[in-house]
Amino acid sequence: MRCPAKFVWLILWTVCVAEDCREPPPRKETEIVSGSWTEQTYPEGTQATYKCRPGYRTLGSIVMVCKDGKWVSLHPSRICRKKPCGHPGDTSFGSFHLAVGTQFEYGAKVVYTCDEGYQMLGEINFRECDTNGWTNNIPLCEVVKCLPVTEPENGRIVSGALEPDQEYTYGQVVQFQCNAGYSLDGPKQIHCSAGGVWSGDKPKCVGISCTPPNILNGYPIISKEIYKANERVQYKCSAGFEYSERGETICTASGWAPVPSCVEITCDPPHIPNGFYTPESNRYRTGDRITYHCKEGFYPEIQGNVARCTGNHWSPAPRCTLKPCSRPVIKHGKLYYDYRGYFPANVGQYFYYYCDHNFVTPSRRSGDYLTCKRNGWSAEVPCLRQCIFDYLEHGHNSYSAKKYLQGETVRVQCYPGYSLPDNQDTLLCTENGWSPPPKCILVKTCAKSDIEIENGFFSENIFTYPLNKQTQYKCKPGYVTADGATSGLITCLQSGWSARPVCIKSCDAPVPENARIKSDGTWFKLNDTVDYECQQGFESRNGDTAGSIVCGEDGWSDKPACYERECITPGIKSYLDAEPKHNKFKVGGVLKFHCRERRVMLGADSVQCYHFGWSPNLPTCKAGQVKSCAPPPQLLNGEVKETQKGEYQHSEVVEYVCNPRFLMKGSHKIQCVDGEWTTLPVCIEEERTCGDIPDLDHGYVRHSAPPYHHGDSVEFGCNASFSLVGPRSITCISGKWTQLPQCFATDKLKKCKASKIFASEGNLLDKTEFDHNTNQSYKCRGKSESKYSVCINGVWDPRVSCKEEVLNSCPPPPQIPNAQDMTTTVNYKDGEKISILCQENYIIQDGEEIVCKDGRWQSVPRCVEKIPCSEPPEIDHGTIQSPGSAEERREMFEPKKYAHGTRLSYTCEDGFEISEKEIICHMGKWSSLPQCVGRPCAPPPEIQNGAVAQEKDSYLYGEEVTYSCDEGFGIDGPASIRCLGEKWSHPPECINTDCFDLPTFNDAVVIGPKKPSYKSGEQVTFKCLQYFQLEGPNTIRCIKSRWIGKPACRDSKGKCGPPPPIDNGDTTSFPLPVYPPGTVVEYQCQSYYELEGSSSIKCENGQWSEPPKCLDACVVSEEMMRKHNIELKWTLGKKLYSRTDDTIEFRCRQGFYRRTPLHTFRVTCQQGKLAYPTCG
Repeated sequence: MRCPAKFVWLILWTVCVAEDCREPPPRKETEIVSGSWTEQTYPEGTQATYKCRPGYRTLGSIVMVCKDGKWVSLHPSRICRKKPCGHPGDTSFGSFHLAVGTQFEYGAKVVYTCDEGYQMLGEINFRECDTNGWTNNIPLCEVVKCLPVTEPENGRIVSGALEPDQEYTYGQVVQFQCNAGYSLDGPKQIHCSAGGVWSGDKPKCVGISCTPPNILNGYPIISKEIYKANERVQYKCSAGFEYSERGETICTASGWAPVPSCVEITCDPPHIPNGFYTPESNRYRTGDRITYHCKEGFYPEIQGNVARCTGNHWSPAPRCTLKPCSRPVIKHGKLYYDYRGYFPANVGQYFYYYCDHNFVTPSRRSGDYLTCKRNGWSAEVPCLRQCIFDYLEHGHNSYSAKKYLQGETVRVQCYPGYSLPDNQDTLLCTENGWSPPPKCILVKTCAKSDIEIENGFFSENIFTYPLNKQTQYKCKPGYVTADGATSGLITCLQSGWSARPVCIKSCDAPVPENARIKSDGTWFKLNDTVDYECQQGFESRNGDTAGSIVCGEDGWSDKPACYERECITPGIKSYLDAEPKHNKFKVGGVLKFHCRERRVMLGADSVQCYHFGWSPNLPTCKAGQVKSCAPPPQLLNGEVKETQKGEYQHSEVVEYVCNPRFLMKGSHKIQCVDGEWTTLPVCIEEERTCGDIPDLDHGYVRHSAPPYHHGDSVEFGCNASFSLVGPRSITCISGKWTQLPQCFATDKLKKCKASKIFASEGNLLDKTEFDHNTNQSYKCRGKSESKYSVCINGVWDPRVSCKEEVLNSCPPPPQIPNAQDMTTTVNYKDGEKISILCQENYIIQDGEEIVCKDGRWQSVPRCVEKIPCSEPPEIDHGTIQSPGSAEERREMFEPKKYAHGTRLSYTCEDGFEISEKEIICHMGKWSSLPQCVGRPCAPPPEIQNGAVAQEKDSYLYGEEVTYSCDEGFGIDGPASIRCLGEKWSHPPECINTDCFDLPTFNDAVVIGPKKPSYKSGEQVTFKCLQYFQLEGPNTIRCIKSRWIGKPACRDSKGKCGPPPPIDNGDTTSFPLPVYPPGTVVEYQCQSYYELEGSSSIKCENGQWSEPPKCLDACVVSEEMMRKHNIELKWTLGKKLYSRTDDTIEFRCRQGFYRRTPLHTFRVTCQQGKLAYPTCG
């Protein structure tokens, strides 16, 4: 059929005629269109000119033209932008901030504020950017002022005073003081605050007065309602209490001074020469008790060792006297004479004794001397057992009898087959004779026949084993000992074999096949159960992915084997053929379909076998026409890749792409299937950003600015004389950059050799090498189209080849269980990938993408259910941030579950810093816990009158420092402090430990001159006046600024109290509570201590004369002589006691020579000290 010419022309005219614009040009808020635009239509080419509204500007004219029925901008880059105003200007003593807008441009508003202590002049505090610039003047700030201050009545201003009518400025301070007899009622000083008002009211000066003092445990002698300045009040203390200072107090401006108080009468710590006591305290209340113990050589003077505080002294007075030796009790011996009147004996006295039959002295004699020494009798065991070895039953005997002392041993030898009990070979001489008795007994043996090993056997050929001999036994295959070994040891003991060998049925660790054992054991007992799980794509015989086996008498109940999963060929619907024709397919197998009788296939043309079965669903075959599809649906945050059509035929495919910063999940292709589109993918926002752009050696980045979101690209360039190899840009994909290109030195780039294919089929070859970046075309035999390849640093890309590339295609992607709906029928080519998205409350495992490779989908992930986490654990020095809502706070007191992906934050205590704030719940487990690490501390705080030795600039958490006080000061509180994270524990104080104001005691005077102050530890001695007797100690001691001790003098008419005690000595007679005038008492020292001064004292006028001293003895010990390689010259003894001024002579031990001068070998004892010579 032929169309008429007019009809054709009409169609062409309709297409080619220009279209008018059917509406006026568009308008914007920032623009004004020039002229009148009231017509309904405007012809092609009509222009509209715009100008900017006030406050806006542009470069050049803004023109829109009517084109093809639409208004189009001639210069799209020309738009109206806000006019700038420049900087608004600073103000002195103030600042401003942008209250409206983000830049200094039309419409912006800045608000000014004054600094603290300054106020704004006027009420306008802002400027606005208008069409003509900034409005208003710059606000001004002036200093805040306070009203004048006058002097208080009966007082004056002592600092900061100005003229009477002069105002004060912000920060100025005024101090007040009252006249004599008046005190301040109010603040001592006030300052002009930022608000222009004084920090407080002006104080008043009121007359000094005091109310009656409140005296704890005391009362005023005369009391009235009000006391004036300098008035005095005398007071008394209640029974059992005494004045802390004195019995009167004075009314002053600061109250009563000194503060009247009564302290409890207490006992000072007792002074016990040659003894110590518990508990220790600075003071003791009435009724408190102490228990005292005397050092070696002394004993409590009165029976018992407990003293009680009664008022201000101890009763009975604690005292340690020399301890004599009581009558000795000699085990296995007696004293030679009765000596009845000689006990208790004094140190240094000695007595003769003898031992019973079979016992001798330590010197192996029948008798010897016992000496009373400071630590008791000289021989702790005076009589020792003497054993005679002259016969060994069933053993070898010596030809003569030998004697052994208690504690000595002798080695013996028994006849073969005999032994001492417990296989010993040594006899010990004890208090009761030989142990064990000298008798060899028949040796115990063990026979194999004595014991039976079930499921085991002895590994040695010996039949009889002697005592303590070990032997090994082994278990049969499949059996082990109780500790899992294949063999064990038993020992022959006196009672028989040490244990009964046991071999129990066992199973070795199973060897799985395509599975993983859920146990680390190396062997298992009878009836033990072991679980296993199959590898991906495998299953047990029963079709399960996990199983268990049991250790039985015959070994494991089954083999932990998993077999590759198989898919049974599905039921094929009518008119549908499938290839290949198998009954079963392994995982990864593909089944392809085609329809018969020219029917049209609806659905996937192939399916794949997965571990969860066939996917996607099988297709169907339709007879007759198939429907076409309307335009594809819109994709949220995405769009169709190509230009859309009005209608799509059956099986046509449309591809989608996501908008920037969005990531596609699911198939990016959809297909028209009989009038319906397959499932759309999903575009989800990718929150992960990429970090810094990686450095490119010899290259640079072109125009980029962080942050870098998913899909963002940056372009690279190379420096001069370098060339780029690889893609010119990299892209941020899910938080990671794609492969970086490289910059190679241009003169170092490799050339590509010409391929033989270039010279075939008419390809003209005029050179054998090609430079980098050369694009070469060629044709293959029998092909009309050309192919292209580029030389990239010596390698052709793509590879020069005329072989037909066969690209396998994969079936449509699978519908993974618990993943998003992905119903699609589109096939994919090798190398294509699809990102999988799991359903809500499921998480993906084994990767997020599936890959089409070799005609089948690989790396198929799983969507597993999210497992919640239990309560998060606590950390040291940190807490979990509490939930925000009231409902969540209530749930804090109940066990709570946290959904997978929950993030919880920890915070640390002050002074600690956290390693990682958040923990994340992942499949039922929390991520690694953070740690709160203590921050270091600056140098420790300074204290008055004290310091830290060797101070450092910084201290680690937990580090300690110790303070020491200056001379005359003592530590009050713990001396060491610890770094607790940026802060220190509370430091101690150094308080003055000197004592002042020496106390006075009735009828007592100080011996020697008085001093204005005394150091802690110093003593002051008192004596009583004539006809007065001292009760208790005659000294007081300064202990940390307090005087300890209270001498008491009682009227005695010349009588004396107990004689004073001396160190390392005592009176020869028991002390009495009172001695008449003229009494003489003798002193004696412990052995080897020398008496200095008169050995006796006399009671005169109630006072004892000066007692003597006991000078320490010198002890020459074997240890010190061995250390200096010397020995005593005139004696063979190993120890020597010498008195003061005694001379001792030494000589070198054999084989050693003098290292010090000859005169040093003659040494004089000086109050317990010796200067030893040295030999080497």
